[in-house]
Amino acid sequence: MNFILRILGIFVAVMVCVYLLPGITLIPGESQVVSVGIIALIIAVLNCTIKPILQFLGTPITIISLGIFYLIINALLLYLAAAIGNSVFNTGFYISNFADAFVGAIIISIVSSIMNAITGAND
Repeated sequence: MNFILRILGIFVAVMVCVYLLPGITLIPGESQVVSVGIIALIIAVLNCTIKPILQFLGTPITIISLGIFYLIINALLLYLAAAIGNSVFNTGFYISNFADAFVGAIIISIVSSIMNAITGAND
C-alpha cells in the first residue's frame, strides 16, 4: 500500500513539475495523465532499485559536496526515467537540459515529500 501511495505522491509532484518548469514538457494530447502515471511508476521503481546503489557509491562525493551530489543523482534518475518512458512507452515526457532536470528533481523531491507526509506513505 505504501508503494501505491508513493506513486501517487510522485504523480502529483511530476504534474507540478511539468506545470512549473517550461523545460520539462509533455506532448499535448489526451493521454497526458497516463504518461505522467507511467513516468511516476518508472521514477518509483528507479528510486527503489537503482537509487540506493548510486547513493552508496556516491557517498564520498556527497560528503565532499555537502549533499549537492545527492541532487545530481536525483536529476540523473529523472533523465533516466524520461529516457525509459520515451523509448519503451512513448510517453512524450521531455527534459530540455540538465538545469531543468536539476530544478525538476528538487521540485519533485519537495512535493513528493509533502504528499508522502499527507498520505502517510512514510509510516
